[in-house]
Amino acid sequence: MSRVCQLTGKSVMVGNNVSHSKRRTKRKFLPNLISKRFFIPEENDYITLKISTSALRTINKKGISTCLKEAREKGYLK
Repeated sequence: MSRVCQLTGKSVMVGNNVSHSKRRTKRKFLPNLISKRFFIPEENDYITLKISTSALRTINKKGISTCLKEAREKGYLK
């Protein structure tokens, strides 16, 4: 699986390592992803998602049902 959050769409970013002499080499900024299992009360079933930790905070605030609905509208989740 790719390193993309299934709820927010966060993915790998590209940047530079800058040394003391200001030499630049390419590097990757990886998102902080975790695999988490959620219970969906409407479907009475569990779902496993690969999400960023910031998306986990959003789920704690809004609820899993509204976050799944928003992710489907934006096209991040099928």
